[in-house]
Amino acid sequence: MNEAGLDATQLENLRTSLEGLRDELEQQREKVRAETAPVAPDDAIGRLTRMDAMQQREMALASAEAATRRLHAVLRALDRIEDPEFGLCTRCEEAIEWPRLRARPEASLCLGCQGAREQPR
Repeated sequence: MNEAGLDATQLENLRTSLEGLRDELEQQREKVRAETAPVAPDDAIGRLTRMDAMQQREMALASAEAATRRLHAVLRALDRIEDPEFGLCTRCEEAIEWPRLRARPEASLCLGCQGAREQPR
């Protein structure tokens, strides 16, 4: 068991989840790259269709940005998984509960600290 109370089986399950998530997010980013080619102004697709295409491109770019942020978190988690402190909240240093890690294996904050971080100031 590590300092967060995670046993070898739990850590292996998290590693497997993180690796699968990494692969999925990398594929998603590749797919979005193909979908986000700029809309050429000289394409004869009509003004409304061009506006729709531009809006879809912006939404795809936002999705790619979110996937990139999550991918970076996943990669950081994979780098830390061998650390004895993996599974401890990086803010309060308490153990992150197993259900949270199972749902978000890249989580670096416990629910309390994550909630405090997301509160408007």
